[in-house]
Amino acid sequence: MTDAADRAATLLAEHRAAIDRLDAILVYTLAERFTRTQAVGRLKAEHDLPPSDPAREELQIARLERLAREAGLDPAFAKEFLAFIIEEVIRHHRKHQS
Repeated sequence: MTDAADRAATLLAEHRAAIDRLDAILVYTLAERFTRTQAVGRLKAEHDLPPSDPAREELQIARLERLAREAGLDPAFAKEFLAFIIEEVIRHHRKHQS
């Protein structure tokens, strides 16, 4: 391998290691988030509250879109991502109400 190819291989390995660390952070962050939202679901079930809160969801989506723009992330992607998470959270909340 040439020096340029060696440097490219090293750089590629560094980027991949960083991506692996970030993936782990995402997984553990989502796990913590779902732990919290499941606690909310149990609380809602105990107090006979609806599993979804459309007004809060709207605020959260707008907040995430703003954060995405600030971070240089596509707001449409962020909105889709949060919508997916909210759907899963509501599914969990409904399970608590059964």
